[in-house]
Amino acid sequence: MDILFLIGGLVLILIGANALTDGASAVAKRFRISSLVIGLTIVAFGTSAPELTVSLVSALKGSADIAIGNVVGSNIFNTLMIVGCTAAIVPIAITRGTLKHEIPLCLLAALVLSVCASDVLLGSGPADVISRSEGLLLLGFFLIFMAYTFSIAKSGTANDDDTAIKEMPAWRSAFYIAGGLAALVYGGQIFVDGASGIARSLGVTESVIGLTLVAGGTSLPELATSVVAALKKNPEMAIGNVIGSNLFNIFFVLGCSATITPLTIQGLTPVDFSVLILSAVLLYVFGLFFRKRTITRWEGLALVACYVGYTAYLIMGQ
Repeated sequence: MDILFLIGGLVLILIGANALTDGASAVAKRFRISSLVIGLTIVAFGTSAPELTVSLVSALKGSADIAIGNVVGSNIFNTLMIVGCTAAIVPIAITRGTLKHEIPLCLLAALVLSVCASDVLLGSGPADVISRSEGLLLLGFFLIFMAYTFSIAKSGTANDDDTAIKEMPAWRSAFYIAGGLAALVYGGQIFVDGASGIARSLGVTESVIGLTLVAGGTSLPELATSVVAALKKNPEMAIGNVIGSNLFNIFFVLGCSATITPLTIQGLTPVDFSVLILSAVLLYVFGLFFRKRTITRWEGLALVACYVGYTAYLIMGQ
């Protein structure tokens, strides 16, 4: 049954990603909104819905390691695996604004979360806990991010490469977006159920489940959406989706979870938070240097290799 959940969830996720990308792209073209803004908001929020659901439910059930591991693991997966796979298929050109503003915001989010989760290391408490006040702080950063995103939309530039975007009536765009989101959320849930069932039967700890299988499962919408967007010659939406999803995950998902109930961290280590920070640094370095403002196929493969190495480290540490 768990294997059927895995396969069924993956099918729904792929169908939903395709529909969501088409619908959101058509909306962007109709209202002459930048694909980056659509990726940072509508698509990012929709593809982060599985993380929000899993983290909130885990927090309420007292499984803080799954809640936090899900977000940390998802962001690492997004940056290393999704950007890596997407760039390996189609090199990703990064705009100057993304390199100057959005990617540094991702790095800031990783640093803020790491500080909030390092009470013992910083000597500010006997245990690592993301408190309610820190949850509210994360939500405050989320509001600042949304204000910034809407300021981009107001001053926004039209899509530079909208010739590849299909036109469709407004009702169909709305139907594609709503149906795509529904398929992504439900598909993500049943995929995680199947993956978690298999993992627990093998005796894997909750923190590793959260960092790997649950994180990978809830990040499948981002993977599918980014790859589909890249194949449809819309790389701005692909990178915007990853960056927006990472910011949503830390600022909104963990902000909401910690505000509802403080999250005590037990299974995650400084290594996990260091990899989270390093992944954002690599994204910035690959975008800035070598082939300027383009993540090439070789750089994409290097990102994937980093993720494989990190996953091997987690499994060997069991």
